[in-house]
Amino acid sequence: MTIITMDAAVAAVEEQITVLAGNIRASMRDTALFIDPTLQPFGLKLMRTLERCGPTHAGALAENLVVDKSIISRQARALFDLGLIATQADEDDGRVKYFALTPLAVQKLAEVRANKSTRLLNRLQSWPAEDLTRFAELLARLNTPD
Repeated sequence: MTIITMDAAVAAVEEQITVLAGNIRASMRDTALFIDPTLQPFGLKLMRTLERCGPTHAGALAENLVVDKSIISRQARALFDLGLIATQADEDDGRVKYFALTPLAVQKLAEVRANKSTRLLNRLQSWPAEDLTRFAELLARLNTPD
């Protein structure tokens, strides 16, 4: 029986996270290209955030994505030009604008999921649901601040 030290176990996890991060970057690049050849991977990330959170103002998007608000503005302009997001005025304060997915963006994101051709989706399809659930729980645990 092999005894693994805590340091070795943490190093193995770090190595696998590095590999996973590379796969995620490649998958996001491929998915962005599937939606539109000019879509940047960060634009896809912004779209997925809007899909998850609903209409959101630039400041909240910047905080959620841990970037400067100017990056949100530039990427929002590109997504707007592609017809993937629109702006909505706040009902209580018309000066406040929210970004929201357009029906085209919702359709494109659904096509991505239905296509199942991205690297990660393709690999995860063969996993049992119980494994996927446990993996998601462990990732959530890792991503939850202390």
